Amino acid sequence: MLRVLQASLGLISFSALASAQLITRPVPPADQVDRGQKLFVATCGFCHGATAKGGEGGPDLVRSVIVLDDENAEKIGPVVKSGRPDRGMPMFDLPEDQVKDIAAFLRSRTQAAIDRGKYPVLNLVTGDAKAGEAYFTAQCAMCHSASGDLSHVGAKYTPEALEIRFLYPARGPDRKKVEATVTPSSGASVSGTVEYIDDFTIAIRDAAEDYHSWPRESVKVELRDPYAAHQDLLRKYSDADMHNLLTYLVTLK
Repeated sequence: MLRVLQASLGLISFSALASAQLITRPVPPADQVDRGQKLFVATCGFCHGATAKGGEGGPDLVRSVIVLDDENAEKIGPVVKSGRPDRGMPMFDLPEDQVKDIAAFLRSRTQAAIDRGKYPVLNLVTGDAKAGEAYFTAQCAMCHSASGDLSHVGAKYTPEALEIRFLYPARGPDRKKVEATVTPSSGASVSGTVEYIDDFTIAIRDAAEDYHSWPRESVKVELRDPYAAHQDLLRKYSDADMHNLLTYLVTLK
């Protein structure tokens, strides 16, 4: 069911995460989550961050297919115990109950993200428009124009909708497709639209509508993601940056 989420222990598209909003599972007991959080911070936080949102060397686990698809450490456990040597993740010889506690903490984090639509929305326009304009000029103006494609954008969308549009543009109904060129170790390259991608597999559909799939380890992959710059900014935004940028965009009436 979760294969459409397009990742494994890495980033998935935000449009795919939006489709996961229908997934609701019981949150593990608070004491187990608390134990798991302490273990995670001590064991995994140096790479994946204290909140599992990603760190210096490890990906964001809150949007991981393995974490989303895990029930009681049956998916997470083998990764923890075996590691991912090819990606710099060591193996951890932890007791089964500790692995389950870590899995419970991660499950609580993913469910909190899935349930984010239930959070009350307060006033979002609290930033500094001048600082937002400066941030826009430095980070966004190479692709967007306040007098061009974003002209009157502040009148077109509510602040809540506008924030979603600039943070998660791939969620919109007019979202563009990710394209890729895949080159096997032997044979000709194939280009097309990405149908599925994670750390282990990539599948594309070519111009003739033929479906192709390969193990990632056996091919070279060149991605052309129209939202790559937005996803890169998601790793860099401070809270102030987001509020300032939104406050500036709201002025574009």
